[in-house]
Amino acid sequence: MTPPRLRAAAVASAILVVAVAINAGAAGRPVVPPPTPVPPHGSPSPFPTTLATPDDTTAAPTIDARAALLADPDTGQVLFAKEPRARRPIASITKLMTAMVARRHLSLHATVTVDPAAVFDRRSFGASSVLGLKPGERISVEDLLYGLLLGSANDAAVALAIAADGSEAAFVRDMNDEAQRLGMRDTHFASASGLDDDGYSTPRDLLRLTQAVNADPVLSTITATKVHRIAAPKGPDRVIQNRNALLWLYDGAVGTKTGTTFGAGSCLVATARRGGRTLVAIVLHARGEPFSDAAALLNYGFDGWRTDTVVHAGDPAGDATIRGGTVPVIAAADLSALVPVVDDGRTEHMVVDARAAYPPAPHERVATLVVAAGPAVLGSVPLIVSDVPPPPTATGPWWLRTADAVAGAAADAVRAIAA
Repeated sequence: MTPPRLRAAAVASAILVVAVAINAGAAGRPVVPPPTPVPPHGSPSPFPTTLATPDDTTAAPTIDARAALLADPDTGQVLFAKEPRARRPIASITKLMTAMVARRHLSLHATVTVDPAAVFDRRSFGASSVLGLKPGERISVEDLLYGLLLGSANDAAVALAIAADGSEAAFVRDMNDEAQRLGMRDTHFASASGLDDDGYSTPRDLLRLTQAVNADPVLSTITATKVHRIAAPKGPDRVIQNRNALLWLYDGAVGTKTGTTFGAGSCLVATARRGGRTLVAIVLHARGEPFSDAAALLNYGFDGWRTDTVVHAGDPAGDATIRGGTVPVIAAADLSALVPVVDDGRTEHMVVDARAAYPPAPHERVATLVVAAGPAVLGSVPLIVSDVPPPPTATGPWWLRTADAVAGAAADAVRAIAA
């Protein structure tokens, strides 16, 4: 066991390194993420000083992680996907939901009295995985959120859960309720910390969670912060460093959260902004550090895709064959999307509404135009009737013509009732 003096010295050294990094950044010198103490039994968070990314940033990168996603969070358009619906453990990415639910229950400036159940042993989890909260300590919700989202503090997660719902178990039920509300159908939370639990999610679901977190100005500000100081009951301030190395290494990075356990591997949800555009890269179970995979995805999104209006309102889209006849259709609105800068093999596919029947009303929506570039769906736009031609001349025996007329009248009646 490490003697107390040596443990204290290690923590003090880490604080000194962080302080030096802060001063270097303030002086305008380039800095890299300062080292973080590696816990003796917990899960270390890797901090690279450089990123390994492909030279060609206009081509989709090869991603070694088990699952990944790149998307525009403003529209939900997916630019890259690898096993996007695969359920995987997510480690401390869990804490994004913890923060969301805590924000709903607790005032930012409220004071929490730390419950003994939220006190963790530093010797088990290391200085970088806990704030070192003391039983009965009084600390603000805001500082707990900083500890939660920057230092991935497990004790902060439990302290917030108990303060919000009286117990971690009750809080976890709220987390799962919120997941359902957000449409996260392939997600289950088992703890407030995500520490080696049975929780899981998917890249698709984590995009929904990230959209909600980034829409909260408090949480988006916290996840973009490199270093935060929190007063301790005794002694020097706690200096909490963000584990997201992209904040130092990637131009435009503004968040969001890392996670690492043995079962989940190295995970990262990264948000970046450049040129008025925002992208989210999600990397689950990277083979090594997750930052290079995320940076490669973000480079591809910013350099390999551009904004374009792929369909204009009023553009003819051909004829739609509906029940009882064929009608010409046009686009009802513009469709703007991110499109690849290289030849994208763009395709258009019409999906006819099964309820549409002849004769439709003028400008009635009868179909949808889906536009894709390779495997990536760029978006869809409603198609409306531009003109209603006369009905086709009925042919065949009288009894068949009568049956068609009755069927058409019945369909009209059903549509009238539905309207």
